[in-house]
Amino acid sequence: MDKKKVLVGSPVYQKPEILEAFLKSLKTLNRDTVSIDYMFVDDNIDESSKQLLASFKREESTVTIVEGKGNGAYLCNDETHHWDDSLMLKVANYKNFIIDYAISNNYDYLFFVDSDLILHPNLIEHLKTANKDIISEIFWSKWHNDRPFEPNVWLFDEYDLVPKRLGETLSEEEMNRRQTKFLNQLKIPGIYEVGGLGACTLISRVALLEGVNFKPIKNLTIHGEDRFFCIRAAVIGIDIFVDTCYPAYHIYREQDLAGVQDYVKSCETDIAFVRKYKKCGNKITLSMVVKNEQGRYLKQVLNSLKDHIDEAVIIDDASTDDTVQICQQILQGIPLYITKNEKSLFATEVELRKKQWNETIKRNPNWILNLDADEIVEESFWDNAQKLVDNINCDCYCFRLYDMWDKTHYREDEYWNAHSIFRPFLMRYQPGFNYAWNETAQHCGRFPMNTFSLPKAESKFRIKHLGWSTVKDRLKKAKRYELLDPDAIYGNKDQYDSIMDVNPNLVKWNEESR
Repeated sequence: MDKKKVLVGSPVYQKPEILEAFLKSLKTLNRDTVSIDYMFVDDNIDESSKQLLASFKREESTVTIVEGKGNGAYLCNDETHHWDDSLMLKVANYKNFIIDYAISNNYDYLFFVDSDLILHPNLIEHLKTANKDIISEIFWSKWHNDRPFEPNVWLFDEYDLVPKRLGETLSEEEMNRRQTKFLNQLKIPGIYEVGGLGACTLISRVALLEGVNFKPIKNLTIHGEDRFFCIRAAVIGIDIFVDTCYPAYHIYREQDLAGVQDYVKSCETDIAFVRKYKKCGNKITLSMVVKNEQGRYLKQVLNSLKDHIDEAVIIDDASTDDTVQICQQILQGIPLYITKNEKSLFATEVELRKKQWNETIKRNPNWILNLDADEIVEESFWDNAQKLVDNINCDCYCFRLYDMWDKTHYREDEYWNAHSIFRPFLMRYQPGFNYAWNETAQHCGRFPMNTFSLPKAESKFRIKHLGWSTVKDRLKKAKRYELLDPDAIYGNKDQYDSIMDVNPNLVKWNEESR
């Protein structure tokens, strides 16, 4: 196999303790499908840092070190980092020099990285698989001590984190809501288009040959060489993206060195993980949260499952009706484990989902089918279920979820299109995997957020979501979201407002259509 050639490039002006951690990180980068060379511009004034850089070596890698100009002082203290225009111009020239080197030496990719970052060993291999011409890995920093953690990417201008349309006027409240929602999205593993990025970026040879670079744009007063790079990319017609699956660790202040060891250990745990699977005879454990389901859809859902599941774990979230008794009656003869919450946890859904997960994995399940009490998998799935869970090449099956608006129709419009994407419902439990949750009060997901990194497949079978199918259901949910998420921080305000639409677009459910 011909490996893709990657050049890791970095202008370096760094304190020795931070530089040492950075260089150790570079040596751990995996090279399964790539070869990696390194190019540094040594702008250090500390002799210890110069020696560290000069002694950097890695087997099967070429290391090129170019002396920097050495003029200009980069001021960094416990509050923030200070850049002036002359420093930025100097760094821009260094980066453009590295770009020219990468082009002339026929590299397939150039990976720019700042010398105060610690990287996950899988990062470059992972970013390559995204097939994007420009993509950064996310990291989070407190740019000032009085600021929250913020990302190395943005949407508009110098550092605008508010999604908006051209010419749109927003209130301060709406801007805060949208910014919070955008930042929460970046905490979920995935790939997202952005307007600006920097410091940890993989660039394809295609983009380099198209002319992306860090040269200042003389008719712009915007500040920073990364912004010139991103604006130039947009003008050329190259979209830019951020990946959030392997966040880097930023040593923005010397005190951040204390967190390096924990980050490295977390990476080592990820690397040490080995998938486990049974080749046949896999069992399915139902995992479900219920609350006051009497008279709703629970009986219908459980009756559709009872002949197919091997055991069930149910979290009763402080029901005051006969929900628990319904579960016990219908699932009689099936191993059933019910945990009762004395007080409802739904206001902080992530805590409820964590509890559901923890109680479920206590059973050491093969596969977890995670359904809500108003969701039904279409019957034809069960004819294929055993074959699917015995597939050794897959750990997660994703399904399309249809929001039923009555017994025979589902809703389909701008805000109601859940069925257009595939979501995880059936997952193999991997005991050695380092699961992590999306720590947000609402809409945190039913599974840990990083399970998307496991082998997954899309299922042709569909799931009916019955929870919207009557006016009474919709009114109840509209009031619940108004109570739990009044500012639509965790959801879509326009969708919330559309719940009670009088004449929504409905599509007939076809049992044969997939």
